[in-house]
Amino acid sequence: DLYRKVFVFRKDPSDAYVVLRAKLEQPLSNFTVCLRSYTDLTRPYSLFSYATKAQDNEILLFKPKPEEYRFYVGGKFVTFRVPEGRRDWEHVCASWESATGIAEFWLNGKPWPRKGLQRGYTVGATAAILLGQEQDSFGGGFDPYNSFSGELTDVYLWDTGLSPDKMRAAFLSLRLPPALLAWNSLSYEVKGDVVVKSRLRE
Repeated sequence: DLYRKVFVFRKDPSDAYVVLRAKLEQPLSNFTVCLRSYTDLTRPYSLFSYATKAQDNEILLFKPKPEEYRFYVGGKFVTFRVPEGRRDWEHVCASWESATGIAEFWLNGKPWPRKGLQRGYTVGATAAILLGQEQDSFGGGFDPYNSFSGELTDVYLWDTGLSPDKMRAAFLSLRLPPALLAWNSLSYEVKGDVVVKSRLRE
């Protein structure tokens, strides 16, 4: 149970990562991914990387610069421009639905304008899911200058789009629906220099 705990990625640049194990029975036609990060990096970095054998950027949350997030589905991406962080925790949720191709992005409990992405696509179920690195091949192919350095917590993946109420609940760390990946019951394996520590502050 990682309640009130964080992964600290200690080095910059880094070859470290955390492998997450999700129980995926079938391909995803809807999903929501949420996580909370704390870093002073200004170079590009990957937060959440979900690769299949067919597509290395099947789902990717990537921050190319301090005022921009990229959300990939099936190798295509949309960009969300954000205010430059005040060196504080940032909570992001990204959701996508195949039927409409609507991509939603929430930052610190607030929605950004929705965008269109990969209508009719299906996300493969046999996946390598990593925190801290961006996969350029299935489970590997890392560029250390896209690695994450800092603290990550509250990582979730659902096979549905969350309602606005639940998006806000995720930001506030309130009760959430059962998830494919849930922080409080996470099945994970640390590879390299990542330390589990208590959160410094709420």
